[in-house]
This record gives sequence, structure tokens and C-alpha cells, in this order.
Amino acid sequence: MHIYKVGGAVRDRLLGLAVSDIDWLVVGASVEEMHAQGYRPVGADFPVFLHPITGEEYALARTERKSGRGYGGFTFHASPEVTLEEDLIRRDLTINAMAEDAQGTIHDPYHGQQDLQARLLRHVSPAFAEDPLRVLRVARFAARYAPQGFHVADETLALMRQISESGELQALTAERSWKEIERALMEAQPEVFVQVLRDCGALKELMPEVDALFGVPQPEAHHPEIDSGVHTLAVLQQAAVHRQPLQVRWACLLHDLGKGTTPQDQWPRHIAHEHRGLKLIKAVNQRFKVPRECQELALLVGEYHTHGHRALELRPETLLELLQTFDVYRRPQRFEDFIAACEMDARGRLGLEKRPYPQADYLRAAACAARAASAQHLIEQGLEGKALGDAIKRERLNALKAFKAEYASSTA
Repeated sequence: MHIYKVGGAVRDRLLGLAVSDIDWLVVGASVEEMHAQGYRPVGADFPVFLHPITGEEYALARTERKSGRGYGGFTFHASPEVTLEEDLIRRDLTINAMAEDAQGTIHDPYHGQQDLQARLLRHVSPAFAEDPLRVLRVARFAARYAPQGFHVADETLALMRQISESGELQALTAERSWKEIERALMEAQPEVFVQVLRDCGALKELMPEVDALFGVPQPEAHHPEIDSGVHTLAVLQQAAVHRQPLQVRWACLLHDLGKGTTPQDQWPRHIAHEHRGLKLIKAVNQRFKVPRECQELALLVGEYHTHGHRALELRPETLLELLQTFDVYRRPQRFEDFIAACEMDARGRLGLEKRPYPQADYLRAAACAARAASAQHLIEQGLEGKALGDAIKRERLNALKAFKAEYASSTA
């Protein structure tokens, strides 16, 4: 029995990055031997065991062959006869196909260290094309390691394009796809993930609504970058720079989908794109079974982000309606996330990344003013039901009118 560290733990140590999880590979052992040494079996697809003391996962060396469509369409074979090289060749990228033994020796049959030096994401073997999930994984790795200068090798991108054109991406489950998308959005440069998917033709297969934004112009006065797709990538980039949470990043990706449906004779204007984008946002949310918090924020940002940009111009009545829609009284964080997405949208414009966004503080102050309108005296007057609701609404509207007047005088 020989035990190795494999995959990301080896890769990241060689890159000088922090290692959080360690994958262990066992070569030359049988299921019975693992049982005899106290390892506890887990996993239904292939033999994986938990260490009797540390609880870490140890997988038996295995081979695999394609037996169906999609990520799950494989038959695995694990036995003591499977070699380290046979196990490593089934992995996705050369930089993930290295092993380290107990003496610290690196076993690198597929030249992963060479590709680390060259900053290349390169597939290990032609079998790469058998697993459509690898398209998403490689794009995610590109987003993660872009700050270190990594890019996808041309021949690997060609294989990814082959997968995209084969229809195999449609066999991926919503859960597996979302898991990769979610992780990719939280990487250092999530816009690279989207760009790589587009480069290999996967974006139009997985998110045609996002792909349709590229090549669609916007007014240069407001969008010096002009292209709607380029703008979306820049907004996502700003969300990462400002360390926004997942739900904000997802909303940033989808906020302008309506622009992809604007008739060409109306370009570069996009009248009512907010409303037209809603059914597209719903479709993407449903396709990937996106968590509810992300779904809700994406729809709200899609519909109201231009309200955020025009916040200082909104009438008190419109401002109140906006606050009511977001339920700022019971769900204040959702409104904060909306403000953040609007600010990222404003900053995701060529040359305007550092421009002030006074709308953010204005909206926060307006929400505070509305929340401060007390209903206690109305209850003490005996109001209830609809009468109480209407009276509270009037109180909040008056508070917003006073807030707006005070703001106007302070900035005059």
C-alpha cells in the first residue's frame, strides 16, 4: 500500500499558495485491506474511505471509462492493480495530475510542474473531452489562477469547444452546474470564468441570455466601453474587487439581460430593458435551480437598478414604493445588497471605476428615515387593519418628504 497527496494540495503548495484541503490517494490496496486497517467506507460511486483517526478522505486508485452522457456517465474500476499513473491520467488538468509521497517526492508523469512554470491550464489526455463538467471546471480554474498569470492552453480550449458543440453540456444536472458557477463567481476574477466559457462556445449553450449581450452597443456617454457584454464582465470584476457576496455577484451577472433583446433599430438605447430582462432572469434562475436569496436579488436588481442610479431624482412617492418593494423594515440586508449591486453597475464602466456613487448613502439615509417613522402613536389612537397600514404609509411618506427637503437644502 502506498499513500499519496494528490491534486490541489500538491498544485497549490508548488505555487506557494495556502493549502486548505488535502486529497489522499491509496495505491495497491483492496477494499478489504482498507476495512482491516479501520478505514470507514463512504461514497456510492467508487471506494472512498474515512481515516480512522483524522476523518480525512482516502480514495483507492481507480480507472474510468465513458458509459453514458454527462458528468455521471462513467464506470469506475478500483483494484490493487491500478497504478498511480493510471489514476492520474484520468484527471482533468496536468497541474491537477501530480502526486506527492510520504518523503515529499513529486510524481509528475504528465508534466504538471512544467505547465505550472508556463502558467498553462492544459488537459492531461484526450479523455478530457468525455466529461462535460470539465468545461466549467477549467473556466473556474482560469478565474481562480488568472491573478498568477494562468491561461487555458489552445489545444484544451479546442477540446472545450468540441464538448460545447457536441450537446453534452445539456446533460449536466442543474445542481452540478450551479456548484461550479457558484464557486467560480466567488473566485478572484469571476469575469474570466464567463469569458472562457464564451471563448469555447459554452456560454451560448449554458447561458444564451448572457452570451446575447456581447456585440450589443450602449450609449457611449454613459458606457464608454460601449459593448453590453464587456460592461457585464466589468461589473462582475468590480463585484470581486469590492468583495461582494455571492448574491450580489449573481445579480451583477444578470442585471442587464434585457439589453440582449433590444431591436437593432433602437440601438444604442435600451428603453424598458429592465422589464424585458425579468423573464430572462427567471429562466436562468430556474435552469440552474439557483438558491432563493440569489434569485430574489437578481430579479429586484434587474428591475430596479436604474431607480438606484436615479435615486437623487426620485419623487418621495417613488422612493417609498421602492423601499416597500424591498421590505427594508424587515429585510434591511437585501436593500444593502441592492445598493451594492447598483454601485458595482455604476463602477463597471471604462474609466469610471473610481467615480463617486452618492446614490448609495442617499438610499441608506432614505431607508433610515422611513424606518424611523413610528407607528406607536397611530396604534394608541386605535387604528388597525387597512386604516393603520394607510396611516403608517402616510407617516413614512412625510418622513421621506422631509428627508428629501433637508437633503436638497444641505446640498444647495
